[in-house]
Amino acid sequence: MSRKRISMLIAAGVLSAAVLAGCGSNQKETKADTTAAETVAETVADTQEKQTEAADTAAEEEDAQDEEDYTTGDASLDNTRNQDDIGENELMVVSFGTSFNDNRRLTIGAIEEAIENAFPDYSVRRGFTSQIIIDHVKSRDGVVIDNVTEALDRAVDNGVKNLVIQPTHLMNGFEYNDVVDEVAGYADAFDNIAIGEPLLTSDEDFEAVIKAITEATAEYDDGETAICFMGHGTEAESNSVYAKMQEMLTNDGYENYYIGTVEAAPTLDDVIAAVKEGGYKRVVLEPLMIVAGDHANNDMAGDEEGTWKNAFEAEGFEVECILRGLGELPAIQELFVQHAQAAIDSLSK
Repeated sequence: MSRKRISMLIAAGVLSAAVLAGCGSNQKETKADTTAAETVAETVADTQEKQTEAADTAAEEEDAQDEEDYTTGDASLDNTRNQDDIGENELMVVSFGTSFNDNRRLTIGAIEEAIENAFPDYSVRRGFTSQIIIDHVKSRDGVVIDNVTEALDRAVDNGVKNLVIQPTHLMNGFEYNDVVDEVAGYADAFDNIAIGEPLLTSDEDFEAVIKAITEATAEYDDGETAICFMGHGTEAESNSVYAKMQEMLTNDGYENYYIGTVEAAPTLDDVIAAVKEGGYKRVVLEPLMIVAGDHANNDMAGDEEGTWKNAFEAEGFEVECILRGLGELPAIQELFVQHAQAAIDSLSK
């Protein structure tokens, strides 16, 4: 029985008791009547509390079972980069984050390592923007990751003078702008602050990403296979990066490459329609996201109704899913290094 149903039944019982207590007489309520009513109320309250506790316990046990069955790799292999002793120069890599442990290490961790190797004079530290992911990883794995505020405060406490922020966001959207706004509040805490650009900023960035994803999927480019990339999508104007990426892919001769999003345009229906029009027999799906986390594993490659995989299979296509985030590609890591270099160069200006 659901908690809501239990509460409704208890409330009905209280109402019935009150009605019965007031029926059949206009005499004043006796002391015994008052005592009986109080006893009923206490019994009902105690029953409701026990029912609520039982429901909470059942929910917690169900959640615990889900967590026990939900494994995404060894979190201890990932460097959370929240150490102190930073020094005067810090390069903070800010990401949305993912709770998929192995993929976090292979994407965000790989980007951080590439930046660390490129700038040995800077201490590389991590900040995640998603508190939900931070809390989930801490609860499940006992691993602590700084949010952006905590990472900034750590930099202040460690006496950092030159702070460079390099976000790993795909575009200049809501998340990226939130980072810019938060960092602005620390303008007086450091001698110099610079923020690097997101992945897709200039036309050269788009061309570099196109080169990276087409080279990484070249083995599937056989003339009969549509190679479809799933982006997240946003209500911000920056959602236009997906249409621009599609246009540039087509203009570069990659007519069997398609871009869609989970939460905006182009939609899954748009991509399916385009693939059907192209007459392809096979479909390869891959995320156009820095990480291959929840969206890639569930919305794209999941077995539930409504996933990209099932939708294409329902149209008669043979489907293969590649669970690889953009952050795994060395060319993408190098592009973030270039953006971080530009931010560092701006400090001297």
